Amino acid sequence: MSEYNAFAEVYDRLTGNIEYSKRAEFIRTLLKRNGVKDGAIVLDLACGTGSLTVELAKSGYDMIGVDSSPMMLSQAQDKMYDNELSMLFLCQSMTELDLFGTIDAAICTLDSLNHLDTPEEIRETISKVGLFMNHGGIFIFDVNTIYKHREILGNNTFVYDCDEVYCVWQNQLNADNSVDISLDIFELDDGVYYRESEGFKEIACPIEDYKTWLKEADFEVIDIYDEMTFNPLCDTTQRAVFVAKYNGKAEE
Repeated sequence: MSEYNAFAEVYDRLTGNIEYSKRAEFIRTLLKRNGVKDGAIVLDLACGTGSLTVELAKSGYDMIGVDSSPMMLSQAQDKMYDNELSMLFLCQSMTELDLFGTIDAAICTLDSLNHLDTPEEIRETISKVGLFMNHGGIFIFDVNTIYKHREILGNNTFVYDCDEVYCVWQNQLNADNSVDISLDIFELDDGVYYRESEGFKEIACPIEDYKTWLKEADFEVIDIYDEMTFNPLCDTTQRAVFVAKYNGKAEE
């Protein structure tokens, strides 16, 4: 799995359309609907530059951010200080999650699980989250669907022209529905554009596989939504949002 070091430098400028405050409110609604109260300890797995982590911390959650990229986490810490917040950031891969205590909830957003190298690593990550989850805790994550890989990402090329950054995003669809992604990033510095390249892969798994892995890790699937809505999945869902409850480690 790539650490996205080149991508980290320009990530926020290329993802300005994500609307983190709205996404945070959507997640907050899901958490509250499922009994996660303000002040709960919430893990943001693969937190990236921490935009969503910060928004949720502002809402009153005790946030822990985990990411494998030191450069992403450096920007996350800057946002924490800028917003006069206090939270814990850990540099870890998802499959090697190792917390100092238990959590009340976890989120993993923006198709981060798709960035793992194999389905087995996704299964292992879900199991790791369960290892640190309190009984009754809630796990919310989203994943790109096979439909999105086939019909949207496919073999297409996307161009992003932002302030002082130009990015060419090229995809190659594979027979197993994974997508090889190549980024050419041109960043303006003192009147000159400098080029860096980044490559990574996204995998896509059937929805039933995620259900199986959750069940194996003692999670109960509560709902599966179409992204940023409370609508059920449909044939053209691009991101599926899972809400699962942890039934392991029952109190005696």
